[in-house]
Amino acid sequence: MAVGGYGRGELCPGSDLDLILLHRVGRRERGDLARLAERLWYPIWDRNVKLGHAVRTVKEAISLAGSDLNTATAQLDTRLLAGDPELAADLSRRANDQWRATGSRWLAALGASVAERHEKAGEVAFLLEPDLKEGRGGLRDVHALRWAEAARRILLEGDDDALAAAHATVLETRIELQRRTGKGKDRLLLQEQDAVAAALGDADADALMARLSAAARTIAWTSDEAWDRIASSLQGPRGRVAAADHHLAAGVLLREGRVELAAGASPAHDAGLVLRAAAAAAVAGTSIGRHSLDRLAAEAPDDLAETWDDSSRADFVALLGAGHSAIPVLEALDQKGLLVRLVPEWAAVRCRPQRNAYHRFTVDRHLCEAAAGAAAHTADVDRPDLLLVGAWLHDIGKGFVGVRGADHTVAGEAVIEEVATRMGFPVADAAVLVAMVRHHLLLPDVATRRDLDDPSTVAGVAAKVGDRSLLGLLHYLTVADSQATGPAAWSPWKAGLVDELADRVDRFLSGGGAHATAEFPGPAHLAVLERARADGRLVVDATHRQATIVAPDRPGLFCHVAGVLALHGLDVLAARAWSSDDGLAVEHFHVEPANGREPDWPAVEADVVRALAGEVALESRLAARARAYAGRAGVLAATPARTHVTIDADASATATVVEVRAPDRVGTLYRITAVLAELGLDIRSAKVATVGHEVVDAFYVVDGAGAKVADRARTAAIEDALMVALAGVEAVA
Repeated sequence: MAVGGYGRGELCPGSDLDLILLHRVGRRERGDLARLAERLWYPIWDRNVKLGHAVRTVKEAISLAGSDLNTATAQLDTRLLAGDPELAADLSRRANDQWRATGSRWLAALGASVAERHEKAGEVAFLLEPDLKEGRGGLRDVHALRWAEAARRILLEGDDDALAAAHATVLETRIELQRRTGKGKDRLLLQEQDAVAAALGDADADALMARLSAAARTIAWTSDEAWDRIASSLQGPRGRVAAADHHLAAGVLLREGRVELAAGASPAHDAGLVLRAAAAAAVAGTSIGRHSLDRLAAEAPDDLAETWDDSSRADFVALLGAGHSAIPVLEALDQKGLLVRLVPEWAAVRCRPQRNAYHRFTVDRHLCEAAAGAAAHTADVDRPDLLLVGAWLHDIGKGFVGVRGADHTVAGEAVIEEVATRMGFPVADAAVLVAMVRHHLLLPDVATRRDLDDPSTVAGVAAKVGDRSLLGLLHYLTVADSQATGPAAWSPWKAGLVDELADRVDRFLSGGGAHATAEFPGPAHLAVLERARADGRLVVDATHRQATIVAPDRPGLFCHVAGVLALHGLDVLAARAWSSDDGLAVEHFHVEPANGREPDWPAVEADVVRALAGEVALESRLAARARAYAGRAGVLAATPARTHVTIDADASATATVVEVRAPDRVGTLYRITAVLAELGLDIRSAKVATVGHEVVDAFYVVDGAGAKVADRARTAAIEDALMVALAGVEAVA
């Protein structure tokens, strides 16, 4: 008998064959039975096919299923391959009877295993490289629901068809993945997505991943909703809320812990019911009852987008303001097609993938997560409603690139203005929402790429923002957006830079000017300088993850130090440099260990001395390290990073800003700074940021006379030299 996936007739090319040799043989004939089993199993093993096998009587099989969940579920999917139909039918009947009889016990265990599996495998709908079988929204969730159905009726009207269609999408993707790779792998790696998409007839990998995301979300939502009802039923009446119905809003009440439509409520004649019920559910931290949700989907007007008024807008703001409890409610509205009816533009970003490791979510889920994060900061801004709606729509332009604008920011400005107007926001408020979209990357970009001690930096941001109210909205939109993007987009270091920039711009807009608050070199740096003068040697003064280095000034000092730091696995986040009148250079570095361990500063100091003496072959050692780490440390991306150089002579009053985007590889900073040194440029400060799979490094440079570099011929030479030097980084990437 075939069991499990083989029993369901659901084999993929890399699947195991799970077989039971079922028998009525007595003990005296067990030797013959063992020889028969070997004749069955060995030819399969000889073909290198994975085989799960067992030899059992019906009694043995049923006994084991009574104590082992995996065996119990596997025997719900049995199929006769050869032999006695009556014997096979006996096992199938008794396995299903036992499952139904012990359903309550097994359902609780099965539900716990589903939750544990989700925790380990993650989301199929949102991960860059999803596990098609074990992930949340994957094939195993469908299997678990079918097993639950074998114990009692679980799924509601319409669930079967939606689940079957979604299951077919995930299954065909898994089949094609294993067919193409020749391996029994379930994780859809980035490098396989284009080929799988082509084989399945999708226009490109983005189209495949969007289709897969939609299917996985249907499975996940159906699974979550079903297991929630199962858990409630297992608790029984005592486990559910037994209080009387509690009125929440017009036509909306709380019943047994869920939001339901009141008797007499009519979605067809009261379009506001959709958002009233959604807001009530999110604020209460619960869900809309399934029957009520289905009624809203079936009876609410198709043109919900034309029914916005002050009340519905307030309910929508209340929904978003509930924070993370709003996300499952928004997901429910989305699954039932209500979200697109409220905001038709949502369709353009629904399940839209972002195929790089910088973003962990599809565009639509990212927007919901950003709004949930913004809800934690509504008390910090003048207009909480604009913060929430702006966060929910700040990336809406990603669905309209090429249609409404060349990039998602430009496209988003036009889209959000239309949506805000339709929602009934006054013209002035709509203009603020447009400005939030226009500038939603301003603070993080400037904070991580420009010198905050340069007065021009603060003045430039203040000129774009214009007023303190918008600045506050942009500040907390940045926080929410970055946290919703993923770990690579936010860190204590970046948070501190954004906070500092926002604070300085706020003081500037309040009339405080754009003066720097931290001079360089400061007293601590000058103290190290005096030590170096007294000792007559290079000095490295380091504490935790910051180091001040004083050495005789010479061309290439910065790049040599940067190279040594890279060899020690230290990523430079920021740096400042200054030269004294007596020929000493003071350089301050803020670093972050790539391996998480604290820096070994004595070893760093020794290697800096050796490197400056020409005793360390930095170029070759960094190249070797880059090759060694290329396969392990490379960050996933749909499109490989390419080098791009921008030179801006107007960003600062005292220096020229050289900004370099390049693949994130070992030694990139060394190569950039070596080129700048070779061209006779002094680095006054540097900002180094990692954005997904690339670095964005900004250097404030002056020529040998301490002047800005503005000559076009010379800036072109700088750009060409950097592009040539970094061509090897692209090759390694």
